[in-house]
Amino acid sequence: MTTSPNSPKTSPTPQRSPLAIVVATALILAAGVGGWSAMQRATAADQPATKALPPVSVSVARVQERDLPLYLAGVGTVTANASVVVKTRIDGQLDKVGFEEGQEVKKGQLLAQIDPRALQAQLAQAEAQRAKDAATLMNARLDLQRYTTLRSQDAATQQQLDTQKALVAQLEAAVKTDEAQVAYAKVQLSYTTINAPLSGRVGARLVDPGNIVHAADANGLVVINQIDPITLVFTLPEEAVVGINRAQRNSQQPLKVVAYARDSQEVLATGKLILLDNQINTTNGTVQLKARFDNAEHKLWPGQYVNARLQMNSHGNALTVPAAAIQRNQQGTYVYAIDQDDKANMQPVKVDRIQDGVAVLAADSGVTADQRVVIDGQYKLKPGSRIVESKPQPAKGAVAAVPAANADAKGSTK
Repeated sequence: MTTSPNSPKTSPTPQRSPLAIVVATALILAAGVGGWSAMQRATAADQPATKALPPVSVSVARVQERDLPLYLAGVGTVTANASVVVKTRIDGQLDKVGFEEGQEVKKGQLLAQIDPRALQAQLAQAEAQRAKDAATLMNARLDLQRYTTLRSQDAATQQQLDTQKALVAQLEAAVKTDEAQVAYAKVQLSYTTINAPLSGRVGARLVDPGNIVHAADANGLVVINQIDPITLVFTLPEEAVVGINRAQRNSQQPLKVVAYARDSQEVLATGKLILLDNQINTTNGTVQLKARFDNAEHKLWPGQYVNARLQMNSHGNALTVPAAAIQRNQQGTYVYAIDQDDKANMQPVKVDRIQDGVAVLAADSGVTADQRVVIDGQYKLKPGSRIVESKPQPAKGAVAAVPAANADAKGSTK
């Protein structure tokens, strides 16, 4: 290839080294990072320090030392202490009723009167027969005296004397029979007057005057229920039998039973245990108990369902907290305890039992009397969180409640 003498000459283009390109790029990046770091330091220096987290508002209560009774709770039915279906023991017409429906009656009070005329006639007949046989017996005894005298004079035979003795014995037996008939007639006549066999309250009248009543009638005349005193039948699990027997042996008095309304914590009556059944129901694994209550105010009524609490004994002094303070995790139960710096810390505790919204703690639970624990707002806490006590807001028309932290540590739960 030949070059034209008139064509211009071109100079060669210089080539850059790859190493130089890498070094230049690294210098540029280093300069950028350094500038950004300096900018960040300057920005951080210009901003104020981050503020501490605000305290968490929670409700607290104090650990209290109380003497709490140990009790067993069950559900029972109120029953009449005694219940009688008043029936007639004879047939006849009902002449009179001596009570008002729903009335309180006393033992021996007249309840009903049955027509007595037929039985009065039977009594008169039996008394007349007794008088007749008594007169015959008197004459036979006089004849016996005569035969005895004649026999001593050898004017009568021994056979005549023995026959007269037998006649006297026969007439004596007849008089005794007559006396029994008279007594029977009097008893039958007494059945025409029906008196209250016990004190109590009568129910609805089942028969009206003028009706013919029979001893075989199933319903009777009226039902009397004794409601003062009154009884409560309730059940407890079979596991409680051993503890109940132990408590009865250790107690000089019958165990106390408290009846509460089903829909509230109102105490209806306080009584004593009178029966621990001698057999466990194998069908449901429960044992039946019965308690008796004074019921002058008639707060208990037959057929009423109530909550029953059998007080076993006194638990003794124990540390207690509201049940709302108890929390649970995989390790067990714990509470958020507040230290002197108003910081909440998780404190494991051992719960003996919970009753009436109060948790009874074991002695080695790690909390002390009068120590504060959180009862509301635990979900907002973590160990070490600072807290501030919230004040309860009373409902409209209600008296303001005393904050739990300032409540008196004394008291007991019934």
